[in-house]
Amino acid sequence: MTRSVKTPCIGVCSTVFGDEVCRGCKRFQNEVIDWNSYQDSQKIAVLSRLESLKTQIMESKISIVNKKLLQNQLDTLDIKYVIEDNPFCWVFDLLRQASQSIDSLQDFGVVLKDGVEKGAFKYVQLFYNYYAGKPRETKDIHINEDTPLFTD
Repeated sequence: MTRSVKTPCIGVCSTVFGDEVCRGCKRFQNEVIDWNSYQDSQKIAVLSRLESLKTQIMESKISIVNKKLLQNQLDTLDIKYVIEDNPFCWVFDLLRQASQSIDSLQDFGVVLKDGVEKGAFKYVQLFYNYYAGKPRETKDIHINEDTPLFTD
């Protein structure tokens, strides 16, 4: 018996509210609706696109300086991640599941890249939480509009 390809759904589907792209799993509305009728090859293609997207986003903002520390911390905190995915996807999963309790990314073997200010990281957290449907959890995050998000 072969196992089916696991859905990327995280239970925060916004396509039911008319979004063309789900705020939770980042699939297009038609992919969410048609997922159960897809062949495994189609599901794998969608998962590959999502992994590529998450990797591209995270790789532009952070560096992983200690992959083993990152993995150990994810396991210790019981953060759900796909070990076969790119480690930048692990960081995405970490932020999605525990961003409000992270004091320092360095504790996870991760650092912000040069030119990315800490304020920009808070902005990314705010943006993510808004689109994940959790704006009430970010009431303590303030962005100074006069401060640029990226430095030269």
